[in-house]
Amino acid sequence: MDHEWIRADWPAPDGILAGTTTRRNEAFAFPAEPPWLQQVHGTRVVHAGSAALAGDPPEADAIVANRPGDICVVQTADCLPILVCSLDGREIAAIHAGWRGIAAGVIEATIAAISAAPAELIAWLGPAISQTAYEVGDEVRAAFIEADIDAAVAFEPNQRGRWQADLYGLGTRRLRRAGVESVYGGGFCTYSEPERFFSYRRDGETGRLYSFIFRPD
Repeated sequence: MDHEWIRADWPAPDGILAGTTTRRNEAFAFPAEPPWLQQVHGTRVVHAGSAALAGDPPEADAIVANRPGDICVVQTADCLPILVCSLDGREIAAIHAGWRGIAAGVIEATIAAISAAPAELIAWLGPAISQTAYEVGDEVRAAFIEADIDAAVAFEPNQRGRWQADLYGLGTRRLRRAGVESVYGGGFCTYSEPERFFSYRRDGETGRLYSFIFRPD
């Protein structure tokens, strides 16, 4: 890691550039001008180069691309950024995965929007809030276990009668249920590392981290 960004530690094909900026991102320059999304914690997926990106940023929480020179970017400040790449490097994607989006199916929608088989994809989990810092209520836990009873393993009860949610674990479960077995990254905590990361839960009004993946020409 350098001062501006964290390089994704995964076995992506040669030439694929992927990672997440830190709060020192003022000096960071994207390898290409990215298409931006208006993220709404939903499940809509857009394709880079589509008409949906021609005007104002569309309401969407994931973007996929398959052309040389394309870049996919999402913004986060506690939510889970997920970068996806096909083993041949032809298809890439970036997902903004907060708990609402994960529960609603944004991960599955993104995998379905990629033509490569899920078994031919790899995923990297960028910096997000850790389980020890992420307290949620009963409604969040219920949203997951209603669809997958085994997702209960991602929630630990705390002394306040609420739950500590493992966002990394929830994202990984959904990726693997969608057929993506090769999942890398995780292990960061945006909340507890203020010198490196923005955190909405810690600071309220705050900046954003950019998680990006670039397919070269």
